[in-house]
Amino acid sequence: MHAIIVSAPGGPEVLEYVERPDPVPGEGEIVVDVAASGVNFIDVYHRSGAYPLDLPTPIGSEGAGAVSAVGPGVRDVAVGDTVAWANVLGSYAEKAVIPAARAVPVPDGVPADVAAAAMLQGMTAHYLTHSTHEVREGDEVLVHAGAGGMGQLLIQLAKLRGATVHATVSTAEKEKQARAAGADDVLRYDDFVEALRGRIDVVYDGVGAATFDGGLEVLRPRGLMALYGAASGPVPPLDPQILNKRGSLFLTRPTLVHYIAEREELLRRASDVFGWIASGRLAINVSRRYPLAEAGRAHEDLAARRTTGKLLLVP
Repeated sequence: MHAIIVSAPGGPEVLEYVERPDPVPGEGEIVVDVAASGVNFIDVYHRSGAYPLDLPTPIGSEGAGAVSAVGPGVRDVAVGDTVAWANVLGSYAEKAVIPAARAVPVPDGVPADVAAAAMLQGMTAHYLTHSTHEVREGDEVLVHAGAGGMGQLLIQLAKLRGATVHATVSTAEKEKQARAAGADDVLRYDDFVEALRGRIDVVYDGVGAATFDGGLEVLRPRGLMALYGAASGPVPPLDPQILNKRGSLFLTRPTLVHYIAEREELLRRASDVFGWIASGRLAINVSRRYPLAEAGRAHEDLAARRTTGKLLLVP
C-alpha cells in the first residue's frame, strides 16, 4: 500500500509518498481501506515540528473507510463495516490501522468521504458549542475565519442553538461562504473590534496571534475566549491580570482529545454530528479533494488560506 510519512520536520516538501507493507491488525485493532483522509491544521503542526513527533512517522489524523480486517479481541466491529475516526496517526494512507475503541460506526445516510470530513472538525465544533461554552439562545458569538471548514461548522452549530453569530473573513468571496453557513453578520479582521467591542459572550478563535488581542476586547464582562488553534502563529505569553481588567474574562485552550477521552463521549459527539448531517441540519462543505500523492499541495493550500471548507486526500 501507499502512505505519506515524515522523516524530518519542515515544509510541505517533507511529505513523502512511499510504499509500505500492508498492515496487519494487532490485539484490539482493525485495518481500514481508507476512502478519504481529512486534512487539518494539526497535520501541519505535526509536519512542521510545532507539535513534535518521533520521526520517521506516518501522518494524518482523520479518515473513514471500510473495515478489511479485525484483530484479536475485537467484538463490536466486523469486516465490511464503514467506520470513521479522529486523532489517530497514520490516516494519510491507502490502509490504516485503527484501535477498535476509536472507530465510530458511520450510519447509512452519511457517505464515507463526508464522514471523513466531519469527524475532527465536526466533533471540535460540537464540544466548543456544547461543552467549552454551552451556547444558549440569545448569545452573541464571534467565529474567526468563518469561511474555513471549522468556521462554517461553528456558525451552523451556534445557529442551531439559537445564537446571533458574527464572523470574520478576509475577502468578499469568503464573506459569501460565511453567510451561506448562516452567519448573521460578517466583518473583516481590521474592523471587528470597533464593531463588536464589549458585546460578545464567546469568541471561537482558531487564528491565534493575529486576532487574539482583539478578541479579548470584544468580550463582555465574564465572557469566554476559546482559543482552539493558531493558524496565524502562537499567542504570546499573557499576564492574567488582563483578564481581570477586561471584566473577569475566562480563557481556555481546549483540544478535542480531552473531550472524547471516554468512548461513550466519543460516540455521543460523533452520533450527534452524523445525525445532523443525515437530517440536513448540518452541511459539510468539502471544497477540494486531492490524490493521496499530492498531500504536499493540500498542505500548501491550507497554510496559505487559499481554500474554504474542508480538504480531503483520496487514495
